Amino acid sequence: MNKILYLISICFLISCTHKLVETKEKTVDVCVYGGTSSGVIAAYSASKLGKSVILIEPGKYLGGMTTGGLGKTDIGNKQAITGLSRLFYKRIGEYYNKAEQWLFPPSVASKVMNQYVEEVNMDVVYQYRIVQVSKNGTQINKINLESSNYPNTFPKMEIKAKQFIDCSYEGDLMAKAKVSYTVGRESSNVYGESYNGVHVLGSHQFPDGVDPYKVEGDSTSGYCWGISNGKLKPTGSGDSLVQAYNFRLCLTTKKDNQVPFLEPKNYDASKYELLGRALRKMEPDINKVLLIGWTMPDEKYDVNNRGPLSTDMIGMSSAYPEADYVTRTKIWKSHVDYTKGLFYYLSHDEAVPDTLRKQVLKLGWAKDEFVDNNNFPTQLYIREARRMIGEYVMTQHNCQGDSIIKDSIGLAAYTMDSHNCQRIVINGMVKNEGDVQIGGFPPYPISYRSITPKREECTNLLVPVCLSASHIAYGSIRMEPVFMVLGQSAGIAASMSIDEHTAVQKIDIKALIRLLKENPYLYKK
Repeated sequence: MNKILYLISICFLISCTHKLVETKEKTVDVCVYGGTSSGVIAAYSASKLGKSVILIEPGKYLGGMTTGGLGKTDIGNKQAITGLSRLFYKRIGEYYNKAEQWLFPPSVASKVMNQYVEEVNMDVVYQYRIVQVSKNGTQINKINLESSNYPNTFPKMEIKAKQFIDCSYEGDLMAKAKVSYTVGRESSNVYGESYNGVHVLGSHQFPDGVDPYKVEGDSTSGYCWGISNGKLKPTGSGDSLVQAYNFRLCLTTKKDNQVPFLEPKNYDASKYELLGRALRKMEPDINKVLLIGWTMPDEKYDVNNRGPLSTDMIGMSSAYPEADYVTRTKIWKSHVDYTKGLFYYLSHDEAVPDTLRKQVLKLGWAKDEFVDNNNFPTQLYIREARRMIGEYVMTQHNCQGDSIIKDSIGLAAYTMDSHNCQRIVINGMVKNEGDVQIGGFPPYPISYRSITPKREECTNLLVPVCLSASHIAYGSIRMEPVFMVLGQSAGIAASMSIDEHTAVQKIDIKALIRLLKENPYLYKK
């Protein structure tokens, strides 16, 4: 009897173990990784063309920055925004009984983004992230995923597809597929660009004379928080630094819809010491330290970085692109703590002039936004992470019209824009380095080849977000409306590659361009 019970127990354990290691398997035509605005539009486009599609989102929310706080759309030129991307802003307009609306709160953006999901009954998998890519030659066969919340538990997930599209801000699928990429800033001589690499300019800069030391005047006390020990390299030098990340905040002046700025856990006033010193030399005006001039409906504001020390966590993002998931979570959390601490500091610390404190105290977190995330944005603004080195690299020469391509799948129109990359000491004073804002050029075409890997590396992958561009060109292209335009192009191109039984690099690009022009909303004819 004991032996029988023992055998039954062993069989039961084997059965349980089998269930624990069980892997969920799905097979589709197109797998889109990353539920950013680009990812939603890419998945929608392939679905509209009759393909079976799965959209993988490592987090809880769809839409990326478009729904995660960036309510003031960075456009450059509205006429450059076409197709399903333009339809998004038209649908936002419908919400407000307007033809179009380019300034909106996150909750409305989420509702409109979900329309795309619902219209095609999109298969979306939330809170799963990539751990492995399997290839046969230049073809990706499948990707393996784990739970974002419980990575060491089962079930795992395996996705097989004919085509893959990496729409993540990080480019994780691309990297694991062994596609060439870069991180940081090229030197100006790599592509002959005058605005790439190291630059110390006047925008978002400290006033002269701000002391860098913990004890002012005492160099033995060490630098204040946030200052790098690095030395300034020659102008145009390349490095691995990444422009600063932040959160785009949704604040309101409407008192009955406010959550006040409370002292957060782990609050450390020393992180804002340099701001206090800078304020002694500045006009005590909220518009000098926060970019807050955009009024959305319902007295809400999309708040961005401005000035010497603001919502950008300068110097703290460079490790993020190549970091493992645990380290990225820590970096993300540090940005949350920094941002909440900044607003408590601005509204409560005596180092802040009383005039400025009163201006900040008129604001509060919008109570009806991000309601399941303590009214705080759901997406870290990962302005730049990995950038593919694909069949064609977009550069400053494309932005300024010196190099013209003929395989355009969309237009970019924003300034060449990089936020600061580091905070250093120059001539005994605190200075920010890396901010570049150069515009004055008309919309310019983006090459289809810039979203395709080199054909000898991968032939069934498209990368419309971490696309192939130099640092300074990426700063112009990396806008949410453009990401949606490129996502649509990628969704169509993946479908064409399946239909034509060919590599993504060899599809009929003229047919793709014609479809984008003749049927921009992909309506069935």
